[in-house]
Amino acid sequence: MQGTEGGGKLYRKIVQAIISDIADGVYQVGARLPAERDLTERFQVSRPTIREAMIALEMKGMVEARKGSGVFVLASSSNDSEKELDIGAFEITEARRMLEGEVAAVAATEITEQQLVELRSLLAQMDQDDTLVAEDADRRFHIAIAEATGNAVIISAVTDFWDMRFRSPLAREVLAKAGSLGTENRMAEHGRILSALEARSPIDARNAMRDHLARVIDHLLDVTETEAVERARAATDQRRRALARRSV
Repeated sequence: MQGTEGGGKLYRKIVQAIISDIADGVYQVGARLPAERDLTERFQVSRPTIREAMIALEMKGMVEARKGSGVFVLASSSNDSEKELDIGAFEITEARRMLEGEVAAVAATEITEQQLVELRSLLAQMDQDDTLVAEDADRRFHIAIAEATGNAVIISAVTDFWDMRFRSPLAREVLAKAGSLGTENRMAEHGRILSALEARSPIDARNAMRDHLARVIDHLLDVTETEAVERARAATDQRRRALARRSV
């Protein structure tokens, strides 16, 4: 992921910079923030990082995304300035993509037939209609690949990255929306990962895992765009109902 130098969460630095701009009057209440493209150039970060920052600002009640218009300032200060938003879904998924690609490559050289049998079973469970069963199988599939490396630190890291998605309020906000969209590609993508492991191909396993998690990032971008569309549509419907009542 592109980003500025220094520690700390990138999206949080952007949030604080924009909050300061709003407080200093650079952006007044009702004003539109710069376009996503301009913000990526200003802060030298990726689109997902800017999107993460906008979601965080929305959760703080400071901005609102409007379809076809951009992001607008709602308040001059946060109603919940001390709220810990923690790590976002984009950050977590990008970190997983970097780590789990290499984990899959190592696993391809170490995995046993018994572990492959377990992965086949988990892949079948991912196709269940029960969302909780499918999501748990997805989690265990990734952790099982880490277990195939035989490295306790790697196993712990992959497990922590996965569970971090549900400990972070910001990540939960996006992932809750993501769960409402179709996941028709999930089986095929995990199937490619499994096939690469069965072939004991580190290169194919790495690429299949990285491609899968890159697709997850694209999916999260689609989710946040869809959410803005749905809000705009709801607002339009509400205005139409109000006009209908007035015309009676």
